[in-house]
Amino acid sequence: MAVEVMPVEKMLEKVGQELGVTDWFQMDQDRIDKFAECTEDHQWIHVDKEKAAQGPFGQTIAHGYLTISLLPHFSADYAVLPEGTMMAINYGINKLRLINPVKSDAKIRDRIVLSEVVEKKGGRILVTTTHTIEIEGDEKPAMIAEVLSMFFTQ
Repeated sequence: MAVEVMPVEKMLEKVGQELGVTDWFQMDQDRIDKFAECTEDHQWIHVDKEKAAQGPFGQTIAHGYLTISLLPHFSADYAVLPEGTMMAINYGINKLRLINPVKSDAKIRDRIVLSEVVEKKGGRILVTTTHTIEIEGDEKPAMIAEVLSMFFTQ
């Protein structure tokens, strides 16, 4: 787990490289239920264990948006920051695919690649990272997302 601060030139050299792979994170039913409460998304596939047991996945699954919402948590483990960063904001997602459902109690982790670094006017640096959320014991990832972060530097 490492956050590195470096000149933009060094960041550009790292484009295409894997920044790291996070520790496994368990997606338990309590977290899924709390997310349902927070978002008012109580679809049975997420919160009704008995009905979900008869459904297509054989048990409850995490909301796709719950998996997406964990990206900042995972990003905190492996990030590169331009020197002189005063603040950073979420800038969006270029591409997002929810490929494979995350079943309750599954363990997931994030494989993070630095995909692009673009210098903008006014000391802004636009950084794209590609996040592949892997599910323990499953070859097919849960999600792939190209995440944009805007850094404001001095």
